[in-house]
Amino acid sequence: MKIDAWWALIDEARAVAGVRADDRNPPDDPLPAALTDVLARLSPEKIANFAVRHIEVRRSAYQWPVWGAAYLVEGGCSDDGFMDFRDGLILLGRDVFTRTLRDPDTLADLPVVASMADDDGWIGYESLSCLIKDAYHTATGETESLEVGIERFMQDVALPDEPTGECWDFDDDQETRRRLPRLAALFLM
Repeated sequence: MKIDAWWALIDEARAVAGVRADDRNPPDDPLPAALTDVLARLSPEKIANFAVRHIEVRRSAYQWPVWGAAYLVEGGCSDDGFMDFRDGLILLGRDVFTRTLRDPDTLADLPVVASMADDDGWIGYESLSCLIKDAYHTATGETESLEVGIERFMQDVALPDEPTGECWDFDDDQETRRRLPRLAALFLM
């Protein structure tokens, strides 16, 4: 699946979710169900291709500066939390995702991130992989063939041991203010 087609599916689900597409916090968040429905209408092969592309896109955000932003806006961020954060970035759409990879401080422009400073809103999502499996199950009645296909793909993929980019002590407020000044203005007192 070409990357433009992949992001078009995310955009289609975002359009269905409408104005509530950016906040994963409400209990009746419409975006996961919308994306599941969009994917379930695809052939099993295309859903599997979507799953593989998801791994690649999420891996592209495996960067220290992005993790630093996640740590700041979420008040801490474990390995699993960072995976959820990256899946949430994906659900925010291609423009936000690519802008964030270039400059994580641009997250300060998002109303949902600003609301997170007041302990309201959330952009993470646990787990896009499960949503993809749900869509595959809806389309095929099973998920084993999807899991086998992903395992086969992963055998040929070397996942990085560490995020890319320069790391810093995320608990060092002065360094965080230097690297993420706009986000720090929202989240550091």
